[in-house]
Amino acid sequence: MSMLSNLDLIRRVSLFAMLTPAQAESLAAAVTKKRFKRGETLVEQGKLTHSLYIILSGRTRVLMTDNKAREVILATLKSGDYVGEMSLIDSEPHSATVIADQQVDVLVLGRDAFLRCLGENTGMSFAVMHGLVQRLRSANQKISSLALMGVYGRVALVLLDSAVVDEEDALLIREKVSRQDIAKMVGASREMVGRVMKDFEEQGFIKMLEGGMVRVFERRVLPR
Repeated sequence: MSMLSNLDLIRRVSLFAMLTPAQAESLAAAVTKKRFKRGETLVEQGKLTHSLYIILSGRTRVLMTDNKAREVILATLKSGDYVGEMSLIDSEPHSATVIADQQVDVLVLGRDAFLRCLGENTGMSFAVMHGLVQRLRSANQKISSLALMGVYGRVALVLLDSAVVDEEDALLIREKVSRQDIAKMVGASREMVGRVMKDFEEQGFIKMLEGGMVRVFERRVLPR
């Protein structure tokens, strides 16, 4: 865990960018640092934690599970993202489970301090609303892709969303994404995703690189 003070860490989080110096110092006294090992659960679907978790480092996945124990991966969260705000606002259980994909360091903010910050600072309230709107838009896109696109189109969207522009101004997926994870994202079997990935490679849509990285050659995505 970094030896930076809570105040230093808070100043690095975009969610708290609009806090005044006095508000930031007050918040620094209210947060705690916590580390989750790979595979540990930050929040669990159907339960309440009464805390906001702000991710400082590492990566997590957001999962939903039905009554038959089938999983779907809704999103991947990284440094600067946060979870738990919905339950803090409406006092309802978490709608999804968040699990550490690798070691994750977080700041933990209790409900009372969170609500006090929202009431005292309109900038932070706007940032939280903006985050909620972004998640709603992402959910709408996922619903649309599941309803209107075939597996090929849904896998293509996942690959494009996972890629970043590298130093050569090309799209690259730096972190290995398993076929099973992609299957949980698009609502298909692992075997079907494997066939789609093989077809994409043969068609020149993607190129597999060493270390599990994937080069993505962007093309128009059509339903199939």
